[in-house]
Amino acid sequence: MESGRAQFGIIHQAKNSEGEEEVDSIFLTENSFSYVFLRLGLALTFFMHGTQHAFGWHGGKGPMAQVINWRDKYQVPVPVGIFALVIELSTVVSMTLGFLVRPVAFCLAVFIAFALFLSHWSNGFFLAQGPGKGSGIEYTLALFLMALALVFGGAGAISIDGLIAK
Repeated sequence: MESGRAQFGIIHQAKNSEGEEEVDSIFLTENSFSYVFLRLGLALTFFMHGTQHAFGWHGGKGPMAQVINWRDKYQVPVPVGIFALVIELSTVVSMTLGFLVRPVAFCLAVFIAFALFLSHWSNGFFLAQGPGKGSGIEYTLALFLMALALVFGGAGAISIDGLIAK
């Protein structure tokens, strides 16, 4: 195998042209606090939102009722609904610790994109639509863009990813 990027694996063991070991790009990040604020914002949001779905906290339905709701309302297969709950909860851990931020943020962005189109798109842009109307894409779009920023920027300062990348 050439000294290029490994196709699989978390840590890339090949050496660069200077003979130094390289780390897989999923850990690379800038030492910026901007990404920390994005991470913590998503961690807090999905702690509240994810525990509503997964544990029934804060007036939520709980895992079975939530997955069945997604199946019946949006035709989301049950295994995909269960994976969505895992994504919501793993987001909390990943974003809080700054570990595996890029892959988790990617999964979260895909999850949010589905929510945006399946649940919010038909309600227009604005979050507050009035009594009895669903919420638009405004808030969901902001969460999607936060996750996408982390896919491209990485975990930022104060992160396990940043420590691994050094």
